[in-house]
Amino acid sequence: MARRLPVYILIDTSGSMKGEPIESVKVGLADMIATLRQDPYALETVCISIITYDRDVKQVLPLTELENLQLPDIITPESGPTHTGLALKMLCEKVETEVKKGTLEQKGDWRPLLFVLTDGKPSDVQDYNQVIPKVKSFNFASIVACAAGPKAKVEPLQQLTDQVFRLDTMDATSFKKFFVWVTDVIGVGGKSVGTTDSIALPGPPEEVNIVI
Repeated sequence: MARRLPVYILIDTSGSMKGEPIESVKVGLADMIATLRQDPYALETVCISIITYDRDVKQVLPLTELENLQLPDIITPESGPTHTGLALKMLCEKVETEVKKGTLEQKGDWRPLLFVLTDGKPSDVQDYNQVIPKVKSFNFASIVACAAGPKAKVEPLQQLTDQVFRLDTMDATSFKKFFVWVTDVIGVGGKSVGTTDSIALPGPPEEVNIVI
């Protein structure tokens, strides 16, 4: 069994993502999967899981190899809170059950990658603050957070990771560029696993601004 590179993508599906933003995210995801499938390294190692969060938190795609992956339909409610903390709790549960740990007999999966995309801020601040140490304890190879649009708050994301990026607009072009870049990050991860502990992220496109 080949060692896998688990990739977890958390997508904010709260009401403000309804319409063009979420449709643009879906297009970006579809392009990302198509591009990764053309990369032999990725095809061999990358597995992807998608967790969506609004009032409800759902793992809409369990950790799946690229070749068997069917993108789920991602829907957004009319309105409601953004339960980022609960989404991270579910992420921890899934990583514990889905990512294979190494044993004396065989090596486990590579260290997973985590991408978090939000256009707001956590509504469940207490849960969010409590779960962050646990997320960090999983030793992800890289955690990338993206604050999309004018209402997205970067401060909560900076508690989770120092790799926080901003999209000023939530249109198809911006999300497309963001997912092209995510594809590059995963591609680098697929090629550098085993040679290095942490992944040097490729530089983002100009639509994706680094938050210092």
